Amino acid sequence: MHKDLFSEILKRVSRTFYLSLNVVPKDLRRQKGLGRWTAFGILVSLALSLSASALAGSLGEWKTAAPMPDKRTEVAAAELGGKIYVIGGFGYFFLGGVSNAVQAYDPITDQWEKKASLVQPLHHTAVAAVEGKLYVVGGYARIWPWKAINTLWEYDPAQDRWQRKAPMPTARGALAVGVLRGKIYAVGGKAGSEVLRTLEVYDPATDTWQSLLPMPTPRDHLAVAAVDGRLYAIGGRQGAMSRNVAVNEVYDPHTNQWTGRTLMPTARSGITAAVVGSRFYVFGGEEPKQTFAHTEAYHPQTDRWVTLNPMPTARHGLGAASWSGRIYVLGGGPEPGGSRSNVNEVFTPPG
Repeated sequence: MHKDLFSEILKRVSRTFYLSLNVVPKDLRRQKGLGRWTAFGILVSLALSLSASALAGSLGEWKTAAPMPDKRTEVAAAELGGKIYVIGGFGYFFLGGVSNAVQAYDPITDQWEKKASLVQPLHHTAVAAVEGKLYVVGGYARIWPWKAINTLWEYDPAQDRWQRKAPMPTARGALAVGVLRGKIYAVGGKAGSEVLRTLEVYDPATDTWQSLLPMPTPRDHLAVAAVDGRLYAIGGRQGAMSRNVAVNEVYDPHTNQWTGRTLMPTARSGITAAVVGSRFYVFGGEEPKQTFAHTEAYHPQTDRWVTLNPMPTARHGLGAASWSGRIYVLGGGPEPGGSRSNVNEVFTPPG
């Protein structure tokens, strides 16, 4: 994609000298006091400017939307019924600072709406949408020390009500989830000091869990993406943000097997991911000295990564959800560790 654009830039420049002799008439050049090479320079600048605009568009575009009603980090986000739900997280970093907030964003009206609060405040939880309902999986229940939990909550938007469902077999927070064929796969995470390889799947139709083959690399603060019937576990860390990984492993539910794929270009944790079409996009993250604004996209069919335009605001502990070809990237901390924001930035992937 990018090679084609750069080739076009070179073609435009190579044609520009000819254009400077023919597009800019000789009498106009004389009238304006423009020499042949001056006209050439003007047209080169124009050609490169147009090409730069085309190149920027090929790397995706960002815009800012209505901010969240309050600042939060370590949130979970999912799309349901054309609205983007942002759930839980840290509102503050002292006693009582864990949030039970549930807020829904309408991309059409660019407005937020408060929904029924979580039954229990949670941070580092995960959320998925299946058959018109939201499912909030695991997480941590205290400000400090963090307590990993195994709860599963189902949200019905028609009734604006939460209901407890069958608990996850393994209590954990900082996990990630993905949906394949109406089932929710819960991947990795951390419980106490143990970083997990755990893979467990929940079937909403039967309200039951099943343990599956653990992923090869134990990780927490990772992201998961479901594409073309497979589950991708991306990035994360092994207990501390100084131990970030770039691992990209894919799970095939038909064979119950994991396979390693091309590493993510940047090792990072506290990330989020969303799917548009046949690609997934990974946003943000942190390491001890900085947060990341990175946007990196992966194409499973070619096993290749591409680096796209970065987020306007670097963040970790953020949430993301896609709707109508765009990705809404929400909340998170602009500084490593304890920080928060109410940012709502919208990414349109390249065509």
